[in-house]
Amino acid sequence: MLVFRGFRHPPSSASVLTLGNFDGVHRGHLALLERLREVAAAQGLPACLVTFEPHPREFFAPAAAPARLTTLREKLEHFAAAGIERVYVAHFDAALAALDAAAFVERIVVAGLRARHVVIGDDFRFGAGRQGDFAFLAAQGQRHGFTVEALGSVVLAGERVSSSAVRQALAAGNMEQAALFLGRPYAIDGRVVHGRKLGRQLGFATANIYIKHNPLPMSGVFAVAVQGLAGGVRHGVANLGLRPTLGGSRPLLEVHLFDFQGDIYGAHLCVQFVHKLRDEMKFPDLFALQAQIAQDVAAARAFFRAE
Repeated sequence: MLVFRGFRHPPSSASVLTLGNFDGVHRGHLALLERLREVAAAQGLPACLVTFEPHPREFFAPAAAPARLTTLREKLEHFAAAGIERVYVAHFDAALAALDAAAFVERIVVAGLRARHVVIGDDFRFGAGRQGDFAFLAAQGQRHGFTVEALGSVVLAGERVSSSAVRQALAAGNMEQAALFLGRPYAIDGRVVHGRKLGRQLGFATANIYIKHNPLPMSGVFAVAVQGLAGGVRHGVANLGLRPTLGGSRPLLEVHLFDFQGDIYGAHLCVQFVHKLRDEMKFPDLFALQAQIAQDVAAARAFFRAE
């Protein structure tokens, strides 16, 4: 998969195109990407995707923007797994925000990416003031020579799958419902960094993983499955949050891997949150924290044994 910042490298041929934020890359998104690949293969054209960075809601109202489900790197990993050939990352700034819908189509869809066919979600809006919708895009397609189709929503367990629905499930600690909507367990990627080594002192060594998710879509203690180490998937228990007992101020992901020893500093890990054990809490001292960690480890082991 090729990734481009902006639109200075258009495809050498016409393309089949989709556009959106794709936060979380949930099952609704995956259905759209599958349709994109089908049409691209049938027409012998590259499957191209435009996503926006930062999320437009982060640009317009950063303090009120929802927690991100996926970083840009995580989104790109999912796009690659879905078979997308070319991804264009559009920097969402004042100039792009001011671009009206007709100019958006002319500069990006037509001149920038040479679209022959465009696949969008039924709720996709674009252009200044969100003035562009499916009907507008279809009319522009007739003018510029491309066709448009909109995919309806995916409904699971009686609920429309959306990024908001995934956030709600995560915030409620319902990891199983989040996994249903995503098509996989919710996960966070990150690199193992040096910490205070306090976990070793407490008898539970942890891998401290630097994360860019701030604010967090959830917090607490979880049974996790970790990918990225030799030997395949490893189970463990993780704390995601601010570590109030230690006076933390920035979100951190700490993972204790079961029956594992080794130097993994610098490793890039994918941590899947399989089941929530409890909320994050503040303890009166380190002895109380140590006792609770032992209980968390036992609970997580029991969960995986039952699985």
